[in-house]
Amino acid sequence: MPWLIIPSIEQDSRRTMKRLEMRGQNKNKDFKKQLNCRGKLQPGETQLWSQSLENLLTSKYGMAAFQAFLKLEFSYENIEFWLICEEYKKIRSSRLISKAKKIFECYIEANAPKEINIDHQTRDHIRENVRTPNISCFDEAQKIVYRLMEKDSYPRFLRSDIYNSLIASA
Repeated sequence: MPWLIIPSIEQDSRRTMKRLEMRGQNKNKDFKKQLNCRGKLQPGETQLWSQSLENLLTSKYGMAAFQAFLKLEFSYENIEFWLICEEYKKIRSSRLISKAKKIFECYIEANAPKEINIDHQTRDHIRENVRTPNISCFDEAQKIVYRLMEKDSYPRFLRSDIYNSLIASA
């Protein structure tokens, strides 16, 4: 679903993941170089990432590092869904129905290819919203996914070799 992905972030993340896969067991060695951000990270930028998930997600390199981490953790669908929701909110109303249906089928529907972890009440509520979609029909699920990342994935990222190698090389 290329229309759903933010190109520059997704491309950076794909390149990073290819490099990580090629390195095998040395996945986290010199991660700053793998992110292709050597000399581009501002002093203290990686420290800002530890203050909040929001700071991490608003940084180009923070986002790329977090995406790479989530891929390694097999929970990439969370950030992907969150980003897709951000893009969905910018879509013209004439395209909402088709995009909402695609998002629902890919992330929300039970047994979806990239099913996110939400409760059945939220899933049912979104199913109703998608029938007559608006720009906020995925907001509830997006908030749940954000809280999940904030409480689970983000703290693990801050303890990860990926983040620590970036801190050490800054």
